[in-house]
Amino acid sequence: MESHTMIFEPRLSEAEFDELCQRYSDMQFELTKEGVIRMMTPAGNESSEANSEIIAQLRAWWKTHRRGRVFDSNTLFVLPDGSKLGPDAAYITDERLRTIPREALRGFAPICPNFVIELLSRTDSEEEAIEKMRNWIANGVELGWLINPYKKHCFVFRPQNAFTTGASGLHSSGDPVAGFDLDLTEVWSAFD
Repeated sequence: MESHTMIFEPRLSEAEFDELCQRYSDMQFELTKEGVIRMMTPAGNESSEANSEIIAQLRAWWKTHRRGRVFDSNTLFVLPDGSKLGPDAAYITDERLRTIPREALRGFAPICPNFVIELLSRTDSEEEAIEKMRNWIANGVELGWLINPYKKHCFVFRPQNAFTTGASGLHSSGDPVAGFDLDLTEVWSAFD
């Protein structure tokens, strides 16, 4: 997703932000905890192809147990700090899903995913993406993967630490996505 930042003064209310998203439904927006609105233009071919591969692999892993839910890049989550963010891919466990009413999933759900994946696009800043990942973790994400296809490395975020890996794949040996292996070969090939 390519992003551009817009700042509205005074800060938009929740209803105004929802109306903005509906009015410009061909665009995607995020709202930071500081009230900054990020507008994302449609993904380019490379990012779209790579992200579809990520979603396909996450969904295939989900089909092995069919617990929780998988979400794509068109989803916004309302986080505890008031921000409304959308990852490129997300997973929420059944246990966490039970904390909100089922009908809350019809809109921008007031829930933080257990697991998120962010894929950098050509116009994304790695520093801003790292900050976004830290925000995900601060709001309750247990595991986050930030993938930089231009440098062919990934950042792994957990509440207790973060590290970089130059990997051809990512593996989760523990919760919340135990046993999920993301083969990055196809992701990298979208950018070659």
